Amino acid sequence: MALRLVLAVVFIAHGAHRLFGLFAGPAIGVGGPEATAQIFATMGLEPNFPLAVLAGGLALVGGVLLAIGRFTRIAAPILALMTLIAVWKTQWQWGFFLNWVAAPDRGQGMEFSVVVIGALVCLALTGAGDWSIDGRRAHSAAARSAGRARLRGKI
Repeated sequence: MALRLVLAVVFIAHGAHRLFGLFAGPAIGVGGPEATAQIFATMGLEPNFPLAVLAGGLALVGGVLLAIGRFTRIAAPILALMTLIAVWKTQWQWGFFLNWVAAPDRGQGMEFSVVVIGALVCLALTGAGDWSIDGRRAHSAAARSAGRARLRGKI
């Protein structure tokens, strides 16, 4: 549950920044779909504005789905693929490590994204867990199935 909620916070924050410009500041930039589209244009992603809205929407909705634990096995791989695209388009060229010394001539490596992708793969393989909507639905379905099996055995 903790892993799912931490990832949810990260993706909700990034989605809100990309779509609405929330959390704007010197460390992260202006935000909003226009600013995100400009960043996507520098990466060579076209059409940049629709992709910016799509990426923001996927991050926001995917984060909310992770938070409530609904469709986790679908949302997690989509978010992992989106993060993998970010690694490919922006971080690969800078190597593995983050820019810990804040060198102005160097971008961020893929270290954090690799951790996020690994965590999302774990969620995709294991599911949301017992304390989630998916987990409660699985327990209810198992209980109904066991009840039907007991009834069939008595008839």
